[in-house]
Amino acid sequence: MDFDMLGLAPKIVARLKEQGITDPTPIQTQAIPHAMNGRDVMGLAQTGTGKTAAFGLPLIHALVTEGTKPAPKTARGLILAPTRELANQIAENLRSYVGGSHLSVAIVVGGVSINRQIGRLERGVDLLVATPGRLIDLIERRAVRLDETRFLVLDEADQMLDMGFIHALRRIAPLLAPERQTMLFSATMPKLMAEIAASYLTDPVRVEVSRPGKAADNVAQEVHFVAKEGKQELLIEHLSSHKADRALVFARTKHGAERLMKQLDRAGFDTASIHGNKSQGQRDRAIEGFKSGAIKTLVATDVAARGIDIPEVEFVYNYDLPNVAENYVHRIGRTARAGRSGRALAFCAPDEMAYLRDIEKVLKSKLEVGSGAPWAEAAPSSAKPGKGKPGARRRPQRRRSGGRVKKAA
Repeated sequence: MDFDMLGLAPKIVARLKEQGITDPTPIQTQAIPHAMNGRDVMGLAQTGTGKTAAFGLPLIHALVTEGTKPAPKTARGLILAPTRELANQIAENLRSYVGGSHLSVAIVVGGVSINRQIGRLERGVDLLVATPGRLIDLIERRAVRLDETRFLVLDEADQMLDMGFIHALRRIAPLLAPERQTMLFSATMPKLMAEIAASYLTDPVRVEVSRPGKAADNVAQEVHFVAKEGKQELLIEHLSSHKADRALVFARTKHGAERLMKQLDRAGFDTASIHGNKSQGQRDRAIEGFKSGAIKTLVATDVAARGIDIPEVEFVYNYDLPNVAENYVHRIGRTARAGRSGRALAFCAPDEMAYLRDIEKVLKSKLEVGSGAPWAEAAPSSAKPGKGKPGARRRPQRRRSGGRVKKAA
């Protein structure tokens, strides 16, 4: 099947062909026809499979077919994303799809001038990509209204739940047009997702092209059991063996990511970092440098787990294992994109064994051991009453520095 057979407007198909996009992915093949028929859609697919086009192309088709223009301070379609990086990636893709048409695409995220965004919304936009927090700021300033928004997309909705955006969604949704089409896309399906589906989707079609939480088949995964003090040396050893390749390294905390970046820089690697303490400009420059190849190693917290779509990322390192197992799937999904293959290496310290067990539970498989041997479980004898029972989930203790708890990204 090709895009012609999906019923998209000829101008859209021609635009895709100009970009070398001719064959829809499975999630696009299954979701686009339902979306074009006006159905609410819940799409489940692993990262890197083309979810943006799966919701973006039918939205563009509907707006192009209508031929009308947005009123001032309105948006005809709204796409919500949990992070600035993901929002930027979505907007970039949508702009490439609407090229040559009268449709406009705008993005509103935190970390950049809100006054410029207010000015951009003054004329109204066809498609608005936003992070929930900044959108609420603009609504409160009466810079945008959503009563004429008839299309809503929640992208990476599971991460929105994990980041606490459910309250923002409850504020935003009632402001939209009552008659609207809603689409929800995600790579994993936590139990709380049912709450979102029941609240915002009406009789949705569920499209699932892979088991939720399933990692890409063409990612070679392995785990290295290494003491926390030995992680840096092991990482440098591996990075030195493929200096010409792009590598994305995930750390758990903002301070940890910045410290690791400086250590790699001193070791002679072309590196940069992105995390919550960086300004939007710094984050954008780091990603652009990584895309161009000027930066070969990018150290990041989970702000980058879903916002980087760079086919040339050959390696992903889980320097720190994520404390949310599903984030592992999103992290390693930054490699093996666009049909390529990639490698994902996880470093597991003794106090991360519980995290590793949770990851393998999500994957429904054991990671191949690259070096070392599994650490023995810590004895629960010192656990508080009611804690540490057999089978209970044990969490590594957060490190304290100067009496203050280091916060995650």
